[in-house]
Amino acid sequence: MNRPVRTLLALLGPLLMVLLGVPALQGTASASAPPAGQTTRYTMTAFTNSSESNMYVYDSADATAFTLRKGPAYTPPSGLIRDPSIFRHTDGFYYMTYTTNWTGNTIGFARSADRVDWTFLYDYTIPISGLTRTWAPEWFIDTDGSVNVIVSLTTASTATHFSAYKLTATDSALTTWSAPAQLSGIGPNNIDTFIVKTGSTYHAFTKNETTKYVEYATASSLTGPYTILKTGDWAGFGSWVEGPALVQLDNGGWRIYYDGYRAGKYWYSDSFDHFATWSTPNEVPGLSGFIRHATVLKETVPGGVTLPTNTTRSLQSVNFPGRYAVVRSDSLGYVDPVSASSSTAVKQSATFTVLPGLADANCYSFRDSAGRYLRHWDFRVRFDAANGTDTFNKDATYCARPGRTSGSVSLESYNYPGRYLRHYNYALRVDLYQNTDTFRADSSFTAVSPWA
Repeated sequence: MNRPVRTLLALLGPLLMVLLGVPALQGTASASAPPAGQTTRYTMTAFTNSSESNMYVYDSADATAFTLRKGPAYTPPSGLIRDPSIFRHTDGFYYMTYTTNWTGNTIGFARSADRVDWTFLYDYTIPISGLTRTWAPEWFIDTDGSVNVIVSLTTASTATHFSAYKLTATDSALTTWSAPAQLSGIGPNNIDTFIVKTGSTYHAFTKNETTKYVEYATASSLTGPYTILKTGDWAGFGSWVEGPALVQLDNGGWRIYYDGYRAGKYWYSDSFDHFATWSTPNEVPGLSGFIRHATVLKETVPGGVTLPTNTTRSLQSVNFPGRYAVVRSDSLGYVDPVSASSSTAVKQSATFTVLPGLADANCYSFRDSAGRYLRHWDFRVRFDAANGTDTFNKDATYCARPGRTSGSVSLESYNYPGRYLRHYNYALRVDLYQNTDTFRADSSFTAVSPWA
């Protein structure tokens, strides 16, 4: 949002709330991030540019910075492992389905207790006569608990005329399946269909294999009929892209990952308005150019990093330990030298009250001694008085992630996931995560005893 618009909203927000009879107070924020003692874990599974027979496993606390857990983590007894998709079943095990070959009528299944070490289960033959290609199976767990696989099938002699079909597990062991049911309205040549459900609506993201764009469709039933609402480059994803996979972020937004296979890159983009618009795509740090057609599973697990709330702390830079986050007289944030010999004013400038996040009580906000909050504005960090607006609350909320060193913390922007509080030329900013040691150090702080 540009500065004039944000300025107008900031000025009018409290007035509008008064006129509407809504008190402009900083009440308890709602929470969608996990509480203390728990953390979000995003597990990514993918095959790679170097091999279609090996599957790699990564995970992340923020859906942006992924760490390799094992690679290769699984090689099937024969054939390929393209397009691996995983979910966690009610029996506690993780199950994977995948494309077994470029041609044929089977999909593969494997199982794991820990997401890392996998055991082959079986290849399943899709009971449709004349199938020539069986591609990109994706798990979809419906709100009624049913376990489904969405798969792209064709009987054509070439890789054309794909349609999306649904298979539903008919036993809890996931060994028997219903007859394939076609998803009406998706076609006549769409592959890599990925579905999420919000409320009573099914949202399908699917590659048009003719135009090479990802399209968007909705339906009131899993099998349709779907209505294609968006075609062409409607979201700015570009062409010659495939393998869309979605996951919901901690702030309620949605992230889509997709394979820019012609350019050899891997992208993500975010939507915060129920799929209407999407952020400018960014490459997945450290993995773009290596992974292919990934799927990401979100879970809440024990762990994470926390900060003490309703207490005062100073934020010490990890890579410049003599410097601390401060607010200067211009109301902007920096990392400046602070020591025992510093003046009282300097010590106060480096001391903040850690509070439950204004936008999410399981994240954090930081208030200085003058009552102003650390917030970002055009991605620069400054300290402003709270104005009660939704925009301000989000700008002033940061979620804690593991820092570069033991005991340190990185603070991710709540409303711009993937951007972190970091210093650059000693100025504090919220910058897009970079897969470098320098960035990880610049964006890591240790919450220490307050200077004032």
